[in-house]
Amino acid sequence: MNPMLAEEIKEVEVMTYGLFGENDEPQKFEITDLDSLNWALRKVHAYDAQLKEIQTVANSERQRIDSWEQRESKGINESIQFFHNLIAEYHTKVLTEDPKKKTLSTPYGKSKSTTSKAQPDKVDEEQLINFVEENELPFIEKVPKLKWGDLKNTLKVVDKDGEQIVVDENGQVVPGVAVKPQTTTFKVEI
Repeated sequence: MNPMLAEEIKEVEVMTYGLFGENDEPQKFEITDLDSLNWALRKVHAYDAQLKEIQTVANSERQRIDSWEQRESKGINESIQFFHNLIAEYHTKVLTEDPKKKTLSTPYGKSKSTTSKAQPDKVDEEQLINFVEENELPFIEKVPKLKWGDLKNTLKVVDKDGEQIVVDENGQVVPGVAVKPQTTTFKVEI
């Protein structure tokens, strides 16, 4: 810290803790003119500089610690991901043999699988709006905006000639919608 600023802070400390009046109480400083205002502003400036210095040191230490943490964690995280992948591969094989084995449990943790069904996925909103308007379906708001969530709940994914397609309640193919395939995800709990 600048020696002049350090002297400003020292002066405040002496005044606050070193000067006592008749009753052994610190004297209260009062700003009464431009000189005392200037004195107070010098003190604020000195404290502000001291605070910025502390923040600079703290930030550089945070960066150094964050960098250390990233270096130390990188290999560990890669190892954890490696074992998660092995667990998922094994669980996939188990599910192929027995689809009811959604959870595999050991004394050290569990592997849980979640399977989401194939479902409609909006691809072209303009085509969907035209389809909804042509079929007079109640899935359009006042401004031509599609109520996708409500419409999606009425749609089904069906197999037609070995291909999955999206149809409405009447079995009519819905344009502007693709099939989001069934997926299985795995979660490891320790």
